[in-house]
Amino acid sequence: MGMFDSINTNSSALTAEKTRIDVISKNIANEKTTRGTGGQPYRRQTVVFEEKKGSPFSHYLSEYTKKFNGEGVKVAGIVDDPTPFKLVYEPGHPDADENGYVRMPNVEIVKEMVDMIDAQRAYEANITSINASKTMLMKTLEIGKR
Repeated sequence: MGMFDSINTNSSALTAEKTRIDVISKNIANEKTTRGTGGQPYRRQTVVFEEKKGSPFSHYLSEYTKKFNGEGVKVAGIVDDPTPFKLVYEPGHPDADENGYVRMPNVEIVKEMVDMIDAQRAYEANITSINASKTMLMKTLEIGKR
């Protein structure tokens, strides 16, 4: 494990969590969007994370030496939530069907806020870890001066 591996791992997590926060913000902003692309209501999106693998050689070496070889996390993709749209009775709405129901996005604001708090806490935890690694590296440099 290299000297800056922990910082690189945490920085990849910061990037992934930033993407997650952006997607959650987009979901919140489109909570009432009844007509998006294709004439459909906005569909909630979620972020899928995946382990960032090292090179094939380092992966083989890590299995041989039984040491950790992860290089952090990456965003594997942003996927649509398949839950059904909510039906709301609003006969005067321009997007209402013949029975007066409007298909609303499948975004639940409470769930989005909980996800936002979770993403913010994960982001903060990674910053704390980076600061701890930075402090250890600085202490190591101080030892070398003596």
